[in-house]
Amino acid sequence: MKDRSDPDRVARLLNVLSVSTRVRIVQLLKGRALCVNALAARLDITQGAVSQHLRIMRDVELVIDERRGYHVHYRLNEGTLAAWREEIDRLLDPRHGAGTNAKGATQCAAATKESKVAGSRKT
Repeated sequence: MKDRSDPDRVARLLNVLSVSTRVRIVQLLKGRALCVNALAARLDITQGAVSQHLRIMRDVELVIDERRGYHVHYRLNEGTLAAWREEIDRLLDPRHGAGTNAKGATQCAAATKESKVAGSRKT
């Protein structure tokens, strides 16, 4: 698995949630599992469209499918949600950037580069 702060990974998860229908699916699945028919009815879109969105969400492990009789119910993957929350927090937290020092204070890019060069000379 790639580094958790990998920009491509963060961009992919944000891309999955950049579609309003998928955000609405997340909202509908909070706290309960629903089948494609129920989601389609609540979203007022076709079952095929719901299935396509769920396929994308399943590919990134955002939802888990469970067979119940003739129907497949989907629920949110709480582990994935927790990991995504951490990644988003890390992305938006100014203390976890290239332009910060060990104490979390913001530095300009030149100061950051200079401190890295100085650190490599000491070793």
